[in-house]
Amino acid sequence: KLTTERTCRSARRRADHITAPGENASEIDENEGKGSLQTPEWTSMMRRGSNSARADRPGMFFPIYVDPAGPQIVHIGEPLPQGESEAPELEGLTAVLPIRRNGDEGRWQVSPGELRSRLEQGRVRLGRQTNYGYVINYLPDGAYAAVLSDQFSITGRAADGSLVAVGARDTRRVAPTQWKVASHNASEQGTGLLSQFLPDRKFPFPKSLYAVEDALRFFVESKPDALVLDFFAGSGTTAHAVMRLNRQDGGRRRSICVTNNEVGPAEQAALRARGLNPGDEKWEALGICDYITKPRIRAAITGTASTGSAVEGDYRFADEFPMADGFQENAEFFTLTYEEPALVSLGRRFEAIAPLLWLRAGARGQRIGEVSLEGWSIPATACYGVLFDTSAWGAFVAAASSREDLTHAFIVTDSLVEYQQIVSRLSPALATTRLYADYLRSFEINVRTT
Repeated sequence: KLTTERTCRSARRRADHITAPGENASEIDENEGKGSLQTPEWTSMMRRGSNSARADRPGMFFPIYVDPAGPQIVHIGEPLPQGESEAPELEGLTAVLPIRRNGDEGRWQVSPGELRSRLEQGRVRLGRQTNYGYVINYLPDGAYAAVLSDQFSITGRAADGSLVAVGARDTRRVAPTQWKVASHNASEQGTGLLSQFLPDRKFPFPKSLYAVEDALRFFVESKPDALVLDFFAGSGTTAHAVMRLNRQDGGRRRSICVTNNEVGPAEQAALRARGLNPGDEKWEALGICDYITKPRIRAAITGTASTGSAVEGDYRFADEFPMADGFQENAEFFTLTYEEPALVSLGRRFEAIAPLLWLRAGARGQRIGEVSLEGWSIPATACYGVLFDTSAWGAFVAAASSREDLTHAFIVTDSLVEYQQIVSRLSPALATTRLYADYLRSFEINVRTT
């Protein structure tokens, strides 16, 4: 840990990634809801999201020297040469470099010259002291222009030289498009949080977990059995937020996440240079679904990061507990494929559509994954049954009649009359579907009609 002793500190200090307007997140949450004073929108000097690595902008990997006696930034160093990761030592000062929590080399938001200019303008602010350096925030151009406008009154400068400004909040204005609370900060609670579950992987611009959680809470707080559909799942934040909500009130909400397995442009170029193409195993392994979405959901449930170690850190805000505890949740991962209708209708590709039947029946309980030798299947913990061989309809109907928890029955037959006869013997409360005629037609696309 750092001390206030005036000796040279290690130059390889990581910069904290706070982006909230203030040193203490709880202060922000408290002020933002009262409609009294408005605070400037300080944000992190550490670059997040795309082009955030040292290699992307080598000129923005430089040390910021802090005098702990102030504390105050007293010197801005020059960019370090490629291959060097230790800043020159300056006696009595602490050097802060843009090193991420996982040890990766990042970069600052602005160049040394621009930072010096902003330091003179009072646009750079020191946050709390940590065991790896100091929090460093700054005012971006838009936030600085707002401070200079009539929205704020500049009352002076803090001990570190940063502007001190307050503004009266106009309670008559329309609510902003951004939720200005610390928990909704996409840099800290999106990119930063995701890196705790996937420390060896990167994803551009993930949403704040807590922002999505709060948005869902508006609509499903009183619906403990809600089904949430996320048709552009990305990194899987929605599924993660649903788990959080369930843990808070004991709900049994479900989420269906849909995404492609697209590979990013930079990765595509690198893979093509290696002679790989879409569909190749090594190509698909780096797709968003297989490389980010699935591993994030697994890590959230199990509490084990993609690297195999326990997830570090704690959840915050509405429900605080160690991320390594995971959740009492289940997850199923499906890959949709194109199948030959003739093979499906002959029952030779039942395993390919088995996940879809399970989803259609409510995605609860056991899934029927293969054709039963008995000609029918109604597992004890399933909420649906499948009749594969209509000659076994008697046993199927008898078994279904003894189960009050069944919701669906799928009947494999190419005869509409036969299907109707079997359905007439089942409970009217059961939802029934004829496989495969009805089912195949519901998935037909690009079919010319006359």
